[in-house]
Amino acid sequence: MPDTKRDRSVSLSSNWQAAVEKTVTGLGYEPVDCERATQGLLRVLIDRVPGQTYETGEGEFVTVDDCEKVTRQLQYVLEVEGCDYSRLEVSSPGLDRPLKKPADYARFAGKRIALTLKLAFQGRKRFEGVVQPHGEGWALHFNDGKEDQVLGFALDEVREARLVPVVDFKGRARQAQAPAGTAVQEQGDHEE
Repeated sequence: MPDTKRDRSVSLSSNWQAAVEKTVTGLGYEPVDCERATQGLLRVLIDRVPGQTYETGEGEFVTVDDCEKVTRQLQYVLEVEGCDYSRLEVSSPGLDRPLKKPADYARFAGKRIALTLKLAFQGRKRFEGVVQPHGEGWALHFNDGKEDQVLGFALDEVREARLVPVVDFKGRARQAQAPAGTAVQEQGDHEE
């Protein structure tokens, strides 16, 4: 005799992810990640889509209003889907945004990332450098302390990849003090 309760829970566990992705995408945001955590927490990370305008305000960064809008819609959808959770957390991916999908790597090509491989390569798993497309896969350009190196990799070899945050608290002051028509070089924009 089939275990319908177990079959239904397996169905719901796969349906909630599809429901979250469809809802977030339908509202005009990019679903970055979603996971079930301990004590019934359902965590959803969203990002704004480049080039799209939002009624919640201008800019490239997710706002509190964006998170509230997505939360309200997800609460309704997850209730209709019968998803069991205690708490729902919708937030931005942060400055160290994870790269999960091929589209993430394409969007952030040319940016500095921290990359952790599943298996060690030449005695190490963790690398930091600039990601670029390379043939059918990707390449990480980095300096090992002695010379510039290039590490080619496929996405299935990656355990985790995240943007390396670039924070410049003095950037606005320097821009304001620069004479009109002059360019100010930002710290962190050059390769080491």
